[in-house]
Amino acid sequence: MTYPNPVSAPPPDWSYCGHGADPTDDPVGCRGIHVAGTLACLVHMEETDRAAYLGTLTPGAPIDHRGTPFDQDLLHRLLDALSDPAPGRPTLGSARFDGATFSGHVSFDGVTFTGDAGFGKAAFTGDASFDDATFTGNAWFGEAIFAGDARFRGVTFAAGCGFRGVTFTRDASFNGTRFAEASRVGPLVCGGRVVMDGVVFGAPVMLEIAARAVSLTRARWDSRAALRLRYAEVDLSDAVLEYPVTVTAHPTAFPRRRDEPVPEGELVGRDAGVRLTSVSGVDTAHLALHDIDLSGCRFAGAVHLDLMKVDGWCTFAPTPTHWNRRYPWWWSRRNTLPEEHHWRVRTARHSSTARGWTPPPPDAPELRPAAVAALYRQMRKSLEDSKNEPDAADFYYGECEMRRHDATRPRGERLLLTAYWALSGYGLRTLRALAWLGTAMITTVLLLMAFGIPQDSPKQEATGTVPAGGGKIALEIDKADPRNPTGARFTGERFEKALSVTLNSVVFRSSGQDLTTSGTYIEMASRVTEPVLLGLAVLAIRNRVKR
Repeated sequence: MTYPNPVSAPPPDWSYCGHGADPTDDPVGCRGIHVAGTLACLVHMEETDRAAYLGTLTPGAPIDHRGTPFDQDLLHRLLDALSDPAPGRPTLGSARFDGATFSGHVSFDGVTFTGDAGFGKAAFTGDASFDDATFTGNAWFGEAIFAGDARFRGVTFAAGCGFRGVTFTRDASFNGTRFAEASRVGPLVCGGRVVMDGVVFGAPVMLEIAARAVSLTRARWDSRAALRLRYAEVDLSDAVLEYPVTVTAHPTAFPRRRDEPVPEGELVGRDAGVRLTSVSGVDTAHLALHDIDLSGCRFAGAVHLDLMKVDGWCTFAPTPTHWNRRYPWWWSRRNTLPEEHHWRVRTARHSSTARGWTPPPPDAPELRPAAVAALYRQMRKSLEDSKNEPDAADFYYGECEMRRHDATRPRGERLLLTAYWALSGYGLRTLRALAWLGTAMITTVLLLMAFGIPQDSPKQEATGTVPAGGGKIALEIDKADPRNPTGARFTGERFEKALSVTLNSVVFRSSGQDLTTSGTYIEMASRVTEPVLLGLAVLAIRNRVKR
């Protein structure tokens, strides 16, 4: 972005100060004035000459102070000379401060720039404030350096604005700023926080920011937007998205010019990943996330989570992986929502039960299991629409967990869910289902060996009568009832027979083996339970490998 020289035809007694660079080399060169035949700049001229120069300025006049070093007092006097007495606010025409140096606390609060404003490569050694300033023309801050806090609260950029390559050493605040036609903000680097609460973007825009934190609470996008971020924790609470907005973690440093990367200063060495902390109060139907860490993101209060796009390498909060010290089980690893972590910590009866779960922050709402289940249901739908079936299965598990703990649901439903969880982890834990199947088979074999296999295989018996006077003999062939076992019951032969009966029961078949009355009932029970357990194991495998 380039700007014309705002003083295209200066008076004959005006020129450039000799301590600046070549005045034809935009944007440096310090504007000076000929005084009694001697060239002096605004800083180095005598006080009487400086006062005379300031006295010639009127509100809306164009100024050119490229490369000029300003202290707090000199800037204040310059802005006073350009102030309109009625509103009491400075009004500048085209303003060039490219390459200027501002020391101390710099305030452009309430200033109106009616022409183009240039602060390219300017250096602010202290805090800088542009609160409630208005830029009706183009505004350029390219490669400027802010060593202290920078505030742009309530600023209106009516035309294009540029922050390409800007470096903020500390915090930068854009609260309430309106970017009416800006198509690109950044890339900018901030060693602290970039606060854009209540910002309004009126045109399609791309934000490129590398910072420790980016706050966009109550921000509003009236058109499409792409947020390309690095290092940042991002807060989107109560943001208004009227058009698609994409949040992406940028893998490499942003280019400044000619593919030269923007220096990232104090951020170098930190994790460059992007972490979303909250979408509470957001209609996420137009939100798309790519390569974002969602392990600490609060989803409570958001709507249309099922329409949110979650793509790329997005991660969620895992469960604790340690053994439960009070009960003989361990938490199987799965993706969870922070709201479940908060609920488990709040409802834990013992510290060992809460160990490993993330405690809720002070302002986190206390949700009931039914509300957490609803969040899981919507997020599961979002992942299913993205063809991410394995991670969607984790959220189905979380949904069922919350339904199982929901005291408002019927007791029968909760008991059924408890059995489903215990036997197969809601059809998602293969090893658990196989363990129960193996246990059932071993139990069936032992019971058959102890009570179900008869002592000896029953033999057929033929009985008949010979009619008087001769004739045909009538025979009745029968089979003796199996005798209950006595003596040695756990032998190899009996094990083979019991194993044959059990294996056939798994696939819901009858072995045809002679059994005692107890063995018949044992086989009937195994033909019901073991195929169900086998089906749960197959279902768990399917849910984990499908795409």
